[in-house]
Amino acid sequence: MDETAYNPDPKAHPGLHAIALFEGAKGVLALAFAGGLLAVGPHRLRDAVQAVVTRLIPDAGPGAISQWMERINPESVHVAVLIIAVYAGMRLLEAWGLWQARAWASWLGCIGSAAYLPLDVYALYHHPGWHTWALLIVNLVIVWVLWRDIRRRKRI
Repeated sequence: MDETAYNPDPKAHPGLHAIALFEGAKGVLALAFAGGLLAVGPHRLRDAVQAVVTRLIPDAGPGAISQWMERINPESVHVAVLIIAVYAGMRLLEAWGLWQARAWASWLGCIGSAAYLPLDVYALYHHPGWHTWALLIVNLVIVWVLWRDIRRRKRI
């Protein structure tokens, strides 16, 4: 086997592979969701949304439901699929870079995960519970590990 095929950066943090697997899973799930959204299409999605809205808000007037229904059309579904696919591509690219112990992937992951922290704090304030605490802690650990990786690479 060729020794140069995979030669991890000796300065890289050992937790990068775990984060790479986590980010890769998020990317694969996002792709599956985008594919499911395309497969369902706007008409079945519209029916599902109407069923959920009428079940959750039984006293919602027809105006509220019709506003939701007008927003679900083929163009909006395709835009949503495109946004989800771009998100998935970024997660998968980051996962590959972290698996290969690339410094740019640590920067991308650190910035991307840190961007969620204000939203996590907002969610914790408005919806306190174990799940919001868990999400905040996971994001803090990811930011901390990636920041340590970046700092370690600069010192050595």
